[in-house]
Amino acid sequence: MPKLYFRYGVMNSSKTANLLMVAWNYRLQCRKVLLVKPIIDERYGMNIIRSRAMGSGVEADLVIDKDWNKEDEVETKDLACVLVDEAQFLSEKNVDALRELAKRVPVICYGLRTDYRTRLFEGSKRLLEVADVIEEIKNVCVNCDRKAIINAKFYIQENEEKIIMRDGPGELDLGSEEKYQPMCWNCFSC
Repeated sequence: MPKLYFRYGVMNSSKTANLLMVAWNYRLQCRKVLLVKPIIDERYGMNIIRSRAMGSGVEADLVIDKDWNKEDEVETKDLACVLVDEAQFLSEKNVDALRELAKRVPVICYGLRTDYRTRLFEGSKRLLEVADVIEEIKNVCVNCDRKAIINAKFYIQENEEKIIMRDGPGELDLGSEEKYQPMCWNCFSC
């Protein structure tokens, strides 16, 4: 029976690299995968899924906006798996459509769980509510050896000193990965 998976991790935990490796392994076995990404992620081009860790990318088969809910239009014949990158940017409507699609084919979503304010993203929240399988892709804190659970955002002052931001607008600065570091709760809250 197909399932809906949510594989989440903090920044720099190789989520997209994992997605690309899963896609590569399926294709190595001559099995068809559908690569999906939200339209909001334009860092490397409208339809490119790229891993900073691997330095490579592939073209997405389907780029969806917040209103996409046409899971019934996805041809699942001969489709082995659906892989979704940047799942935190999905809307609740998108996740519900993927939930329905997972009745016919496995759907694996990769993304962040929370923003730098430790608030759930809309897509992540819905995935945590309805996914059959929830898996954490672990990473370590940049300051110590504890498990990172926070996507800490830094403001860099004129004197180059980094200040942790704990409040402000909820949106992620796409393409500004250098502003974010994975941290444990202890280091984040100091």
